[in-house]
Amino acid sequence: MKKTLTVFLLVSLLLPVLLLAGCHGAKASSAFLVPENFDSSRNYEISFWAKNDTNKTQTDIYKKAIADFQAIYPNITVNLKLYTDYSRIYNDVITNISTGTTPNVCITYPDHIATYMTGADTVVALDELLTDARYGLGGSEVLFDSPTAEEIIPQFLNECAIGGSTYALPYMRSTEACYINRTYVEALGYTIPDALTWDYIWEVSEAAMAKNSDGTFKLNGQNVMIPFIYKSTDNMMIQMLRQKNAGYSSAAGEVQLFNDTTRELLFTVAEHAKSGAFSTFKISSYPANFFNAGQCIFGIDSTAGSTWMGSKAPLLDISADQVVDFETVVMPIPQFDPSQPQMISQGPSVCVFNKEDPQEVLAAWLFTQFLLTNDVQIAYAETEGYVPVTSKAQQSAEYQDYLSRSGQDNNRYYDVKIEATELLLNNTQNTFVTPVFNGSASLRDAAGTLIENVTLSVRRKQTVDDAFISKLYEDVTSLKRLDQISAEPAADLGPLPQTAVFLLASLVIAWVFILAFFLYSTIRKKKLSKKAE
Repeated sequence: MKKTLTVFLLVSLLLPVLLLAGCHGAKASSAFLVPENFDSSRNYEISFWAKNDTNKTQTDIYKKAIADFQAIYPNITVNLKLYTDYSRIYNDVITNISTGTTPNVCITYPDHIATYMTGADTVVALDELLTDARYGLGGSEVLFDSPTAEEIIPQFLNECAIGGSTYALPYMRSTEACYINRTYVEALGYTIPDALTWDYIWEVSEAAMAKNSDGTFKLNGQNVMIPFIYKSTDNMMIQMLRQKNAGYSSAAGEVQLFNDTTRELLFTVAEHAKSGAFSTFKISSYPANFFNAGQCIFGIDSTAGSTWMGSKAPLLDISADQVVDFETVVMPIPQFDPSQPQMISQGPSVCVFNKEDPQEVLAAWLFTQFLLTNDVQIAYAETEGYVPVTSKAQQSAEYQDYLSRSGQDNNRYYDVKIEATELLLNNTQNTFVTPVFNGSASLRDAAGTLIENVTLSVRRKQTVDDAFISKLYEDVTSLKRLDQISAEPAADLGPLPQTAVFLLASLVIAWVFILAFFLYSTIRKKKLSKKAE
């Protein structure tokens, strides 16, 4: 009996160990198996969630793209749902993951996708679809002029890789630009250099704080002047750290933000926030509002926001009588070392969500590809300072003609918008992206929160010293739950593989049998003991 029990125990415990070996190296998302053929005899209904800044032109482009696609694939109905910002899309997707009601196609960011991937095979890994000879990019069975994988700008496609697999296609790309009021800079006795530095920006901004005896500012004669306003303080901190070659995060998700360089940068921010020379979008408002009213000299915003910047901007959030006439210059963001420029690459990407029916996924993939065709790419890029993500669109005669008409009018050919576009086209090789992992979106928020809190605290007359920064580091770590981020590759996120599930189940079953065998043996011994009596 003892021998039998020993053998049973060994088998029960060794079985899970052997299964564990089968689990080693398992990935979060199983590869999508591309169907042999697309079943065109069936009807499909797919949902497309997109972001739009109340820009009717962009909405019309989406609608036209859907109509053109449905003319080619009449059996695929695309339902468009528009959001005013990406955070709302993100929140809705997270909410819908648990109910299995995610959209089919979604415009989003890789940081968000890394969080979506914590669901069970939620997002489709596109590697097999990208290269499929029939239905991949430029595939033989695709019924429209789809770009090939080689025609997507490599830097932009690489931004969509998480843990070695591709989980999205780039849709549009932008970077940040510094919009400068040249008229005011020269009125202060300065000239604009060939490349901006942080020291130059701070110096000119402080010079603009001089006031008249009546309290108005000498430069503009108004009661308001905020020389330097930054739209995205997330990007501000991330780019400053990159330029300083300081830590932000590792590729595996190790948080490196809270370092001595960050501390030094925050002291600099505090100094200029205290004088009133610096503020942020969250504290004041859009840089464009102050810039166009002659109350700001340096406004840093996305190149995609260029249609709002300048005294002749086609889009305004202030009344026309508040606009001051001046000359606008568009330049790359300030650098610590202009000889090695570093600027962030940003912009929306498109991901495809997994569904039980692979034919439905294939239908969604075909529509995703369609968003990269020249007509869609060029039309959308012309609405703001975006850049098409394919060389096919960038090099087309239509797009080159568009760029050549800079300044012909203040709408389609608005010179500031086209200058912002060319800024990215000329600096694609100088762009970078931050590592993507589950929690990277929170880390990005934390980077901006540091600058926002320091700026706001100085305005409230609080002392910003080493003790303040140390406490701020602790508070932000807790607020953004950065201490809960595990330094693991994003590819390992997601549900347990089937072998791991089987492993855990076998452990439970093994111990149930062990317990049952133990009880059986105990009862049997008691019965034998009674018989012996």
